[in-house]
Amino acid sequence: MKATLRTVRLALAEPLRISRSTMSARDAVWLTVEHDGLTGHGEAVSSVYYGLNTPVLERRLHEAGLELSRFGDPENALREWPAGDRPPAVNAAVEAALLDLCGKRSGVPVHRLLGARSARTARTPPSAPSARTARTIGIVPAERAAAQARSLADSGFTVIKVKAGAPDPEDDLARIRAIASAAPRARLLLDPNGAWTSAQALQLLPRYAELGVEAVEQPLAPGDPEALARLAERSPLPLIADEDAVTYEDVRRLAGRVHGVNVKLAKCGGPHAALRIAELIEGSGTELMLGCLTASTLGLAPAVHLADRARWADLDGHLLLADDPWSGIGGADGVVRASDRPGLGVRERQVGREDAA
Repeated sequence: MKATLRTVRLALAEPLRISRSTMSARDAVWLTVEHDGLTGHGEAVSSVYYGLNTPVLERRLHEAGLELSRFGDPENALREWPAGDRPPAVNAAVEAALLDLCGKRSGVPVHRLLGARSARTARTPPSAPSARTARTIGIVPAERAAAQARSLADSGFTVIKVKAGAPDPEDDLARIRAIASAAPRARLLLDPNGAWTSAQALQLLPRYAELGVEAVEQPLAPGDPEALARLAERSPLPLIADEDAVTYEDVRRLAGRVHGVNVKLAKCGGPHAALRIAELIEGSGTELMLGCLTASTLGLAPAVHLADRARWADLDGHLLLADDPWSGIGGADGVVRASDRPGLGVRERQVGREDAA
């Protein structure tokens, strides 16, 4: 097998402000694996929070490409690929590229390779997974948030995720009130990205419950999952762990103690790692959210092929871009859909810089 890399800049349609930072663009490194005239693609994106800058991603994916060349075919590589000490985002990109290529070689979509949930009960081939995705509104003035929410509702979105963690908590509450008024039928999720103390959370959660918020992600700073679990016992709203639920072991410690975990392929290591986490929490009282980083359709597609397994889907990263260089999962109408085409079912719209791996 031959592997190549390509690095492109993904600009957001507008800066996204969260409690700890504001982002206007990030780099994506695309891994392409070729074998017998067919190609598979995967994507990893830079992340300050996860300590992944562009040179690190390029170097680690280059090393992964060299290791892939030692396998005779992508099927063996997919079965035997060692996780090693690579960043999870790199392993997720490798697995995505191999799944894409294996699907194309066998003529089946990735969701069938992964065993879509509907396949367990249906005798006919399972339909492609789809889900109503949340759409994120950042920390913006209430008037701007209301206009965004109204536009999203008019486009078909029924789930809106609102970032919180402004210096003045009343600003966050005003934003939620404005969004609830502008889109009264939308389900609302709240994400402070760890900005609150336990004392603040105990004061604020009942107020958000009164405003109709459905669930809150990672209200407390990561690093003390026991505090998050204790808060979940007292919370009037479901709490979803995100930054405190990175690895399988993280989730094992929180299973049954929080109401949900946000699984992102780039932080857990890929689709198969996500499936292991989904199996771990099944029946525990902790439910699955599928999340994402801001990335292209290529980066989002593997998670969309798992969308039928999640209670909450937050798969809007590609919708935040000014120009998505790939297509194939939709989402502009509030619903992301996996393709029934072989592999990931995505198509490239434009090219960037390419280097041999």
